Amino acid sequence: MRTPNNERLKPDIAEAHGQGTRDGAAFPGDAPRPPRAGRKAEPERRCILSGEHGARDALVRLAIGPDGSVLPDVHAKAPGRGAWLAVDRAALEAAMAKGRLKGALARALKGAALSVPDDLPQRIEEALTRALLDRLGLELRAGHLILGSDRIAEQARGGAVELLLHAADASPDGSRKLDQAWRVGSEAEGTGKAGVALPLDRAALSVAMGRDNVVHMALADPAAAARVSNILARLMHYLGAEKAAPDSGEPDRRPSATTD
Repeated sequence: MRTPNNERLKPDIAEAHGQGTRDGAAFPGDAPRPPRAGRKAEPERRCILSGEHGARDALVRLAIGPDGSVLPDVHAKAPGRGAWLAVDRAALEAAMAKGRLKGALARALKGAALSVPDDLPQRIEEALTRALLDRLGLELRAGHLILGSDRIAEQARGGAVELLLHAADASPDGSRKLDQAWRVGSEAEGTGKAGVALPLDRAALSVAMGRDNVVHMALADPAAAARVSNILARLMHYLGAEKAAPDSGEPDRRPSATTD
């Protein structure tokens, strides 16, 4: 089966366009940087709306169903042809209102009979949210997720926390105390390092985790924290949030800001 143009692997795109990468996501204007030692360059994809390139794991794939329906494929596992988006929800809604999405899909997937649902932006948000909750559930079952304010504070002060998360309706005082414990444990006092306020309240988190009153969560395992951060960054970027990762001084994992 022929692979459409926007599906091709282009590991040299960042250099060709004078773009560097931050953890695999292309940022226009950055000086080109070589891949990290011992790590293969991440495959890149091109956003059909903005034309920007970014790491495959930082963009959202749209899959084309047998009936021509265009649906979100956030895990990029659906068979057949597809297209990629790096824009946030507001930009996607604007593009749909102007008919630009259908035109971009038609150019990228020539010959395909397409049907774009009116609620595609909401479906993408729901799919990204579900992917985040599923990932958190997997990390909980694997024993990587730390729950409970007292336990999180103890681990944070001991320097063991890699990622700190707060429910959207967490009390400011409770979040500040845990943020401070994290800064102390990671020798980041006096900085703006803080946990991520999730776009989910304690009720949604509690149902997803199968636990009562889940307000704060933390991850100590670096690999587990990276897995959660990846899907969280995509969701926060899509929602147009200003901060998709803790203010830890590390490079932001979000895809580059790409609008019309």
